[in-house]
Amino acid sequence: MSKSWKATLKLPKSAFPARPNPKLQPNYLRECTDHLYKWQTANRNSKEAFVLHDGPPYANGPLHIGHAINKILKDMILRTQVQGGKRIGYRPSWDCHGLPIELKALGSHTIPRDASPVKVRESARRLASKTINEQMKGFQSFGIMADWANKWTTMDRNYEIRQLRVFQKMVQHGLIYRKHKPVYWSTSSKTALAEAELEYRDDHVSHTAYVRLPIISDCSTIPGLVGFQHPVYAAIWTTTPWTLPANQAIAVHRDLQYSLLQIGKSGLLVAASRVDAMRDLLPEFSVVVDSIRGSQLTGLEYSNRLRGQRARPQMIVHADFVSADAGTGLVHMAPGHGQEDYEVCAELGIEAFAPITDEGHFTQEAYPDQPELLTGAPSILEGGGQAVLELIKPDVLATHQLRHKFPYDWRTKRPVVVRATAQWFTDVEGIKQGSLKALRSVHFIPESGRSRLESFVKSRSEWCISRQRSWGVPIPALYDEAGNAVMDATTIEHIINVIEQRGTQAWFSDAADESAWIPPQLQGHHYRGTDTMDVWFDSGTSWMEVGGPADVYLEGSDQHRGWFQSSLLTYVAAQKADGVPDEETKPPFRTLVTHGFTLDGQGKKMSKSLGNTVGPEEVMDGTLLPPIRSKAKAGKGDAVPRFDALGADALRLWAASCDFTSDILVGPSILQPVHSSLIKYRTILKMILGSLHETSRRAPLTKLDQIAIMQLNDTMDQVWDAFTQFEFHKATALINKWVATDLSAFYLEALKDRLYCGDGGGALESILVGFLRMLAPITPILVEEAWAHRPSWMIANGMNHPARELYQSALIDPSRLTVDPVHLRTSYRSVSMVHGAVKAAIEEAREAKSLGSSLQCNVCIQTDDPELLTALEELRDELDALFVVSQVRVNEAIEGQTVWQYAKEIELNGSSSGTVYVVPPRQKKCARCWRYLAEETDGLCNRCEDAVSEATMLAAAAAAAA
Repeated sequence: MSKSWKATLKLPKSAFPARPNPKLQPNYLRECTDHLYKWQTANRNSKEAFVLHDGPPYANGPLHIGHAINKILKDMILRTQVQGGKRIGYRPSWDCHGLPIELKALGSHTIPRDASPVKVRESARRLASKTINEQMKGFQSFGIMADWANKWTTMDRNYEIRQLRVFQKMVQHGLIYRKHKPVYWSTSSKTALAEAELEYRDDHVSHTAYVRLPIISDCSTIPGLVGFQHPVYAAIWTTTPWTLPANQAIAVHRDLQYSLLQIGKSGLLVAASRVDAMRDLLPEFSVVVDSIRGSQLTGLEYSNRLRGQRARPQMIVHADFVSADAGTGLVHMAPGHGQEDYEVCAELGIEAFAPITDEGHFTQEAYPDQPELLTGAPSILEGGGQAVLELIKPDVLATHQLRHKFPYDWRTKRPVVVRATAQWFTDVEGIKQGSLKALRSVHFIPESGRSRLESFVKSRSEWCISRQRSWGVPIPALYDEAGNAVMDATTIEHIINVIEQRGTQAWFSDAADESAWIPPQLQGHHYRGTDTMDVWFDSGTSWMEVGGPADVYLEGSDQHRGWFQSSLLTYVAAQKADGVPDEETKPPFRTLVTHGFTLDGQGKKMSKSLGNTVGPEEVMDGTLLPPIRSKAKAGKGDAVPRFDALGADALRLWAASCDFTSDILVGPSILQPVHSSLIKYRTILKMILGSLHETSRRAPLTKLDQIAIMQLNDTMDQVWDAFTQFEFHKATALINKWVATDLSAFYLEALKDRLYCGDGGGALESILVGFLRMLAPITPILVEEAWAHRPSWMIANGMNHPARELYQSALIDPSRLTVDPVHLRTSYRSVSMVHGAVKAAIEEAREAKSLGSSLQCNVCIQTDDPELLTALEELRDELDALFVVSQVRVNEAIEGQTVWQYAKEIELNGSSSGTVYVVPPRQKKCARCWRYLAEETDGLCNRCEDAVSEATMLAAAAAAAA
């Protein structure tokens, strides 16, 4: 092509870069976050509000990829609502109290391990505040739109006071109580734990034991034992031998049958159903009697040598939970270390005895006759069970190891125990029915979340809310000299009034005898308690910040046990305290969305030890993908690796591409197609931006233009439906399909000749706006960048508004659409079948080396199908552009003998409707447009002759005017 012809072409020209410009990204980021949030708040005060309540992230460390998926999902939901015309409310938040922050503060070496609660709290607050600032910057770099200036944290004084007000209301209505009973206790954290703070491991190994305890009652009254002259023992089995010093009873089932085994000169009681199992464990024995009912054993007394010489006899009792399928059928009862044991023993007035310290060492009560054994003794989890068995070695029948499911402290990753202590509880049983009824109106995504949350609520009767730590909201309890708790609505009111003036820090820093905390009506000496509230109570009462049910709560699937549940329970409890009947209780959320966990590309859990962790910054800076080699540095031979950094949009597009309702994978193989899609978006946007011409606004729309707009509208409707259903992966797939097929393979392919050599593309402006609208919730920074590079003529002609206002404009003036959409859809469906046949024939010709470019052929279509003929007639003037060939003829004879010819059948409605023939062109190649329509070699076709003449005249006129 000569230079003069090139000068007459409309080649795409745009300053839009192929890759993001790091220097300009902060500007685009502000536009689509801070400025957008302020705009929608200021301009939509009268609009319907949409509130997404933030589950506060924990302020104890750097952001990880799970934080990114969580915040980006929330952001895409909110951007969808803004695009739909609503006014959103989104206040970022942080959960700041609790053990992880306290332990991290203690491990910072800035304070000693034995620091006072005041020092611990000061250090923990500094750590949380620093982390919040760091995490906030990270979230903002992801393109998260929020009311950043109006964040809230659980350590804000106003928040703590509102939390205490909820607690006060629950106390006033009997939903909070103190009780000495078994709770999950972490010896590694030295505090009580709630169910939500546990994680269960399937590979825990317990050192179990079969132990005998001597019956001291007269057994001769039991049928079958009359005349039995030897000592009788009860055989028990335990997976926790360290609980034997706390044994208070033995349980049998009154309806089970028991046997007496004789081993040497002693008898052993076991369930009849377990006799055969005993043969592999015990020395040779004989069965003396095998039909003793459990009810005949209840009331018998036995002794436990670990309780000491002065201990009172203990008793065999009935318990419904005793099974004939495990152990010996006689259950060792330690009510201080087991919930079922506690419940049975409590009804019988048997004490919940737990002789261990906070750290898990035995107290003197464990070995009352041998206190010297305490010196240097191992903890209960580090050999304490073996030490106990050594003390009673003559009575140990057998031992073995058992691998089974066991609870662990989710923070320290160490086993927990069950230990009876005095703790504060919420009465879940009293609000259970109201909570379950409230869930009926909730929309769950995925729906499986409903049964999961309901099962957790159903399985709880109470919630241990007290913690033996310093960093948290204090439980506002006072205690008298005898250790009795004093707490009611009046005392709490007094304490809250003091906190309003002095803050919760003063609860720990004031002198022990500070009278300001004691209400005037209390007589005698009282002191303040040291327990703090469970952090789930902290964050669970955050619905106070919303003022009513939020439209959406969204968190990871682990929050069914945690924040989702604690929010529901406290919200329903507050309503119950206000007298709302169970049937009328409401949930704190209208829609509950749950996402999975982030795993590496092979589906494995991320771990530093495995080296498979992925940080958000690695996705944004492109370092997870193979580098692009840059030029060698001066004086050095090796090229410096350069990575293709696509910024926050890459992170966001990955998040949008994942089906978040299951576990989410991230790694090079997952990110490569995401990366490619984002590059394709940029390439197509660059092409569109460089091809937008003002003349296209005035030119009549061709039928191909209108087909492209029809396809765009269809896709936008489907994408919008997916967005509103939170199916972002489906929306992304729809966008990618439209880009690959309708836009690239159809319209842009068909448009090239007209775009470069003709009047331009009439649908391009609509496509730009529609494309940006679809991308806006997913890649908002890219949208801002593309909009900033729109042609100057668009700005001068009314498109001078920010990208955020694209939502309000029509895609195109409806009066320009001249073809009925239903008719157009039918015609295109028919012609698209011809298009497929043409492409197949051209590909066959290419493979045979008959042609290179598709412009090097003509197409002849032979058909007598009336539906197809009508469709072809509708698009007659645009068929050559649609098929990207030089010429198309319908039902005309193929002239003369062709050098080559390729034919394909047209299938329409499941049957053959004609044939397409790809044949050589009859004319010469036009030197300007490359279509084979010129009369002579190196000449121009008629259209290009006219275009060049017009350009020459315009240039001459411009020169004359100058």
